[in-house]
Amino acid sequence: MIESAFAPTLAWVCLLLAGLAEIAGVFSMKKFSDTNKKIFLLAIVFAFLVSFGLLSVAMREISMSSAYAIWTGIGAGGGVIVGIVLFKESKSPLKLFFLLLVIGSAIGLKLVG
Repeated sequence: MIESAFAPTLAWVCLLLAGLAEIAGVFSMKKFSDTNKKIFLLAIVFAFLVSFGLLSVAMREISMSSAYAIWTGIGAGGGVIVGIVLFKESKSPLKLFFLLLVIGSAIGLKLVG
């Protein structure tokens, strides 16, 4: 356990950063897929190592079920948003509806867990 009065806050910051690193990893995968540049392969490995490391730190204070659900929601939701904004992917109402379901499900799991 993280020993400090700030431990719960630090855990949530780590979880948010882990989710953002997950988004960076997915972005790097898309860039590697499009360009085949080795730098993006290194970025994938680095981003996912950071993401998993921060997730494991967050799970010292946050239950596994909540942490994993929220981390997944940040990564999946962020991946969809990055795809729409940076890669001009479809933003159909149905896609956005299901994105909201993912985010709502992660929030719901936190509320009941």
